Amino acid sequence: MKSKYFFPIVALGFVLVMGIYFLINPSYEKSIEAKYYYEVGEYDEAYRLANEAFSMDVYNRMASTIMAQSKTSLKYVAYIKQAKEYLKEINEIAKNDNISDAQRAKIKIMSEIMVDSYVKLAPSVITDSVLVKEAQKYHDDFETLLEKVTE
Repeated sequence: MKSKYFFPIVALGFVLVMGIYFLINPSYEKSIEAKYYYEVGEYDEAYRLANEAFSMDVYNRMASTIMAQSKTSLKYVAYIKQAKEYLKEINEIAKNDNISDAQRAKIKIMSEIMVDSYVKLAPSVITDSVLVKEAQKYHDDFETLLEKVTE
């Protein structure tokens, strides 16, 4: 009869000790904070905090995961930023009545860069779907533009 309560109480005690350790360990505190910043889209801050947490404890899997996911998300953010800059520049060129061969070549190179850069992006299940969809949209736009310029 006593063993009926002994094992669940011991198990509950272990869970409590692990929970307290998780909450007061500085590495895990930073991991939790990094997770928060990742969830709100502050990927730079999430990466920085996860990297600090991982430096404190290399066995902190949460920090490792957040660091990897933040790095992937930062690649998507950089791709989208570059795509916007290139499209702005291409729109300026397109405003002209006549597009020179040099400008056409410039558009072609920018489009090729963006198409090739997209291939290097590797989303995971956790990567923000909005980022993935936006990058896909820009990729499709640059593929279409590349086809038109190459003709």
